Amino acid sequence: MPSKVSCLYLLTVVCWASALWYLSVSRPSSSYVGQVSIPMRKAPKVSKNSTFSNIRTRSLNPHDFGYLINEAKKCEAEPPFLVILISTTHKEFNARQAIRETWGDETTFPDVRVFTLFLLGRSTDAVLNQMVEQESQIFHDIIVEDFIDSYHNLTLKTLMGMRWVATFCPKAQYVLKTDSDIFVNMENLIYNLLKPTTKPRRRYFTGYVINGGPIRDMRSKWYMPRDLYPESKYPPFCSGTGYVFSTDVAELIYKTSLHTRLLHLEDVYVGVCLRKLGIHPFQNSGFNHWKMAYSLCRYRRVVTVHQISPEEMHRIWNDMTSKKHLKC
Repeated sequence: MPSKVSCLYLLTVVCWASALWYLSVSRPSSSYVGQVSIPMRKAPKVSKNSTFSNIRTRSLNPHDFGYLINEAKKCEAEPPFLVILISTTHKEFNARQAIRETWGDETTFPDVRVFTLFLLGRSTDAVLNQMVEQESQIFHDIIVEDFIDSYHNLTLKTLMGMRWVATFCPKAQYVLKTDSDIFVNMENLIYNLLKPTTKPRRRYFTGYVINGGPIRDMRSKWYMPRDLYPESKYPPFCSGTGYVFSTDVAELIYKTSLHTRLLHLEDVYVGVCLRKLGIHPFQNSGFNHWKMAYSLCRYRRVVTVHQISPEEMHRIWNDMTSKKHLKC
């Protein structure tokens, strides 16, 4: 019989050999490395996502994150004219509440059905996750997928919204994707731009169109490594602060993303997908991706304004609402 010492020695040799073999085997790397936080993913479940079951080729970005919070039945009773997708973070409760009480109020336009949804990933702080869960139980306007919520995962957050619309609300007519520090002139957006009484557009995408190229300075917030995007120019893309598209585009972009290498700059990535689809975004001067000093007449002409605090949001909304009878 071999001694316990010899058995232990043999076991140690086997373990080291296995470890060396594992390290020597080449494994596929991810384009997220150094750019995007990768959470542990759950195995994809067979669900209502069968909308995309006709994709048979191997996905580059399967986006198999499960829903931690979902509002799957929100569109079942009657499809809305407009779905508003708002990218937000866990700590921005005041911003979400300001939007609910001002331009994101779903009851503002009795003749037009509008749904407002806030998009989040998973926080690394369990307390924040619990607070968002409680907030969701009150308002039922939050969607969370199981990826880490971070700046470099904004692309995943937008794709989550596209996936949700295509899966659970495909009969909506239009979608607005925006951020939690944006003021939206809903009256201008609905009645002057989208016009509910006209025939719905298809393959439609509009916002503040940017024509630019990658920034190679590593100190920049918008740094783009050459190995991730080697081209010298980006395709035309709409500023991520706010853009509108017809609902059919949500499914088209989501499907295209499954076979398109992820970029951490969300608005650029959507532009890359649009180029693959042959959809050219329309320029609209009403979408502002910068802050604008408030004046009643100026804000009546815009669709979006950037860098608006919750306090400013209430003040602007109250002023515009109370002065509808005034002419410019």
